[in-house]
Amino acid sequence: MATELGQALRRWRDRVSPDAAGLPSGGHRRAAGLRREELAMLAGISVDYITRLEQGRAVNPSAQVVEALARALRLSGDERAYLFGLAELVPPGPDVVPGYITPSVQRLLDRLVDTPVGVTDAAMNLLLANPMYAALMGDPSRLRGPERNGAWRNFMGVPSRVRHTPEERRSFEAGMVAELRSTAARYPADRQLLHLVAELRARSPRFAELWEAGVVGRLQASRKTIDHPQVGLLTLDCDLLRVEENDLHILVYSAEPGTEAAQKLELLSVLGTQNLIDQG
Repeated sequence: MATELGQALRRWRDRVSPDAAGLPSGGHRRAAGLRREELAMLAGISVDYITRLEQGRAVNPSAQVVEALARALRLSGDERAYLFGLAELVPPGPDVVPGYITPSVQRLLDRLVDTPVGVTDAAMNLLLANPMYAALMGDPSRLRGPERNGAWRNFMGVPSRVRHTPEERRSFEAGMVAELRSTAARYPADRQLLHLVAELRARSPRFAELWEAGVVGRLQASRKTIDHPQVGLLTLDCDLLRVEENDLHILVYSAEPGTEAAQKLELLSVLGTQNLIDQG
């Protein structure tokens, strides 16, 4: 039997249209809202777990799962707090790296449908990526746990479409460690962040070396070369916009108009949408 938690999730899922979530609405649909498969993709959670939550067969989601569902379902601040309550959890306090994407930030992202955009928290966990980001960098909905963390992926050697020169890689790695150290100083009681740093220090000699060096600072805007399996190499500007009030980072990839890279991005907008329709 569906619990109050399950009923609320179903109501909110029915309320969000695919268009509003940045997904194609093609094909026959029995309801105007999101399919379970679409909510699972947006939240980075398995379809089976979504089903069990809605049917009342799973009743104790983690705070990370609740936060991901709140983002995917575009809940207001009050609705988010209500969802945490239904899960018998307390919303994260000020000593934890915030992961809430406010409606105003969401509206900004909605206007950038033709631009690859990803949103991370201050610890570099990927919170949200639009379809253009997925088309450019690969579908992030399959990433689980630490795989969603940019520092973890880079220092653990996870394959990436980004191509660095040796000098660029050294600079990028130093910037990531400097950013992460600054975040750790702001949120010293965040257990997930402490665990991430401890794991990277233990498993990555390069991370440990940079961490011990005490580098502190911020990641800067850069140009990135991406080796895409369908359109080949393209070099883009990668701007990092900071939402200071919520400690969010918005990654925006763009190309100068009229360039070959801009043409390839335009092609990706078609290829990416077609891939999403084929998957649906």
